[in-house]
Amino acid sequence: MSTATASHDTQTDGHFDEATELIALLRGSMTCRQLAESLQVSTSTVERWESGKVKCKPAIVPALRELYFGTTREDGTDFRTIDLFAGIGGIRRGFASAGGYAVFSSEWNEFSTRTYRTNYGFAEQMAGDITKVDVNDIPDCDVVLAGFPCQPFSVAGVSKKRSLGRETGFRDKTQGTLFFDVARIIAAKRPAAFLLENVKNLTSHDRGRTFQVILDALQNELGYEVHWKVIDGQHFVPQHRERIYIVGFRSKTDFTWDDLKFPEHKPVLADILHKTDGTEPVLPWDGDRYFDHEHNKVQDKYTLTPRLWQYLQDYKAKHEAMGHGFGYGLVTPDMVSRTLSARYHKDGSEILVAQKGKRPRRLTPRECARLMGYPDDLRIPVSDTQAYRQFGNSVVVPAVAEIARIMRPHILKVMQEDETLELISDSEMTEEAIQKARRLAVAGASRD
Repeated sequence: MSTATASHDTQTDGHFDEATELIALLRGSMTCRQLAESLQVSTSTVERWESGKVKCKPAIVPALRELYFGTTREDGTDFRTIDLFAGIGGIRRGFASAGGYAVFSSEWNEFSTRTYRTNYGFAEQMAGDITKVDVNDIPDCDVVLAGFPCQPFSVAGVSKKRSLGRETGFRDKTQGTLFFDVARIIAAKRPAAFLLENVKNLTSHDRGRTFQVILDALQNELGYEVHWKVIDGQHFVPQHRERIYIVGFRSKTDFTWDDLKFPEHKPVLADILHKTDGTEPVLPWDGDRYFDHEHNKVQDKYTLTPRLWQYLQDYKAKHEAMGHGFGYGLVTPDMVSRTLSARYHKDGSEILVAQKGKRPRRLTPRECARLMGYPDDLRIPVSDTQAYRQFGNSVVVPAVAEIARIMRPHILKVMQEDETLELISDSEMTEEAIQKARRLAVAGASRD
């Protein structure tokens, strides 16, 4: 056998071994069908690869690598994060810019998980229902990140649940007490720091009682130094989006919100809207799904139908006559939008882009990604409906990145200090204490 032939065979075997290993790793988290769909091959092909009847072609290996390791690279090595109620990874992305890297994540929604996995891969463990996760199965970490569900506390969520006769806040049996699962994990892992994110209304929900319970758990039950602030996303993106950020450190620090720096540039919608002057970037992963590059225009499907546009105009006129401010929000490139919500997929009424000589249109999912501060390399592997829900539930990434920046020196300082607290099993910060706090919160929550 010639040297060249031997070299080629060795290279081919190497690709085969890598492919076999990657397929085995991916199959630990994906069904045969899901893997086949991701690689655009038949399920029988994947089955033949697994059985060894057919060798996976070397040309498939790059796709397997990208699938397993994801399309988003985290180069930080300074501190470990766990990403709870991860959504599509917005908080994680912000902390990655400050040197963090994730070692664990949890997200129960299958569509959000698909977007998360597409971008971050399968290399680290990802759990589903966090209420069923044993803390011993969660790796040690330095920072806990959690955007725990806001629907029980948001103005819109509370209004909807009440209209359906459902409980809100801590009395919401499905989502109301998920904060205490975050507290349970913080108690067990004792991270150097944490960042929690929620809606602004958290501070006033149930006449302030809800927020006081949360602060009491973090400060008194868990013993963390806590700082909180409501920040409007329009400092970073062209969207009015007020959210509360709760920062905690395991020991005393000099952390101050005064260190926040907002960009000098005041964002406007022109920054995120598709460019129709020929300068719109061509994204291979989007293709022409959202934008027609040949004709330099947004795809026609995003323009409202005559029937929907008439309905929205009539609805607004009706409520204006009643003295209400309800109705659609029409925007132009020089403006800042209303808050993007998870219901945007229904009619897009809160943010409608004016079009000269035409009916207005919705934002495209790519524009929604930009409106939340995601870079264009974010992959969107789900339907428009699911994408709108995901971005409406996400965080303003550059706002989180700025918080991570000012937290970073304090995180590293606390990490360097010796952990002098007593063992968790011997303290009041046990799971039993957290469960007791949960029961008291539910019992004390108002039904108003």
